[in-house]
Amino acid sequence: MANRIAQISSHLGASSSKMTTAETWEQVPLAPEDSIFKLTAGYKADTHPNKVNLGVGAYRDNDNKPWVLPVVRKAQRIIADDTSLDHEYLPITGLASFTSAAAKLILGADSDSLKEGRAVSIQTISGTGANHSGALFLSRFYNFNGSKQIYLSNPTWANHHAIFRNVGIEPVDYSYYDPKTVGLDFDGFIGSLKSAPERSVFLLHACAHNPTGVDPTQDQWKAIADIFLERGHYAFFDCAYQGFASGDLDRDAWALRYFFGKGIPGLVCQSFAKNAGLYGERVGALHVIPPSKEAADRVKSQISVLQRSEISNPPTYGARIVSLILNDEALFAEWKRDIVTMAERIISMRKELFRLLTEELKTPGSWNHITDQIGMFSFTGINPSQSKAMTENAHIYLTTNGRISMAGLNTHNVRYVAESLDKVARGEL
Repeated sequence: MANRIAQISSHLGASSSKMTTAETWEQVPLAPEDSIFKLTAGYKADTHPNKVNLGVGAYRDNDNKPWVLPVVRKAQRIIADDTSLDHEYLPITGLASFTSAAAKLILGADSDSLKEGRAVSIQTISGTGANHSGALFLSRFYNFNGSKQIYLSNPTWANHHAIFRNVGIEPVDYSYYDPKTVGLDFDGFIGSLKSAPERSVFLLHACAHNPTGVDPTQDQWKAIADIFLERGHYAFFDCAYQGFASGDLDRDAWALRYFFGKGIPGLVCQSFAKNAGLYGERVGALHVIPPSKEAADRVKSQISVLQRSEISNPPTYGARIVSLILNDEALFAEWKRDIVTMAERIISMRKELFRLLTEELKTPGSWNHITDQIGMFSFTGINPSQSKAMTENAHIYLTTNGRISMAGLNTHNVRYVAESLDKVARGEL
């Protein structure tokens, strides 16, 4: 009898466990595929000889190959030959030689926040991790005026919405892109800044706005900064393209340096994926700029606690590469030359695409935005149905909002892309 009772109990327990598990997991909805990775998968599966991938945001050379920067190769060899290096844990906030050099690079060597010891820097899992860490810190400690929300440019990098929602901050769009001009909606932007509650948090793309490639001018940035000061807004800068946008590290950091020089409160999310070609190494940093050294000490203590609970310690390899490059005069000079190589190739593709569309093909419409925009991405101005036709009929893979990665263009395919854009603009594709 006892054995029979045990068998029944065991059976009921197993059934109950099975039922609970099934009920639990059947309620999990199927998430949609990531649009960019879906595009890449479609491109790889396509056997068409003229296929072009303009979706992925990663640099490609003129032969459509990933490019390992020569300076990165040198740094790798130095690391491989250094027998003093080990695989011990880094401090919670990361490799100090990396974070200090990264802060100097983006904030400027003459930054008041660095001179006064007010800049709090931690190593992060690339720019995405920096965005998450910055968002998490604000969600815990920022004194939001009313609703816990952040203003994101419309449109913005798709991942921004998920990052903030995951920490309980609700994204709210602010006016940024004008589809009529394929440029900046400056009046709408200013209106959003003025109408938002005081002390609102605005996410700003420091340069090479993703996904539009549309940046304010320096005079427009100054006007934007004035309203930040008037309204007490907080600047959440995302900088993934320093140097990569224009080829000039200082020029691409101008806006955020101007803001912090004016005393506007804020932070910076920094990535070395694009400008060092270290996509898979996930090298980034978060820099928070409190108003005083005493506040900085408190901020650093809390960010360390948050970092400890999430990743414990950041990885070493990529940070060592960037640290070597930033702290060695010769390597740093070579890196700047490599950056110019990437930036100038993309700029040349913008010019050639514009020339083909306007001079040779006489494509209907205005295409000035191709060369007015900056950085890796360009909003072409074509609509979703036209974008779909480009992919399905011309085998040119781009997002449905008409965004293309300029890094995917080269001397071998730019004419084919231009001819396809011409056809779709004329309704012939």
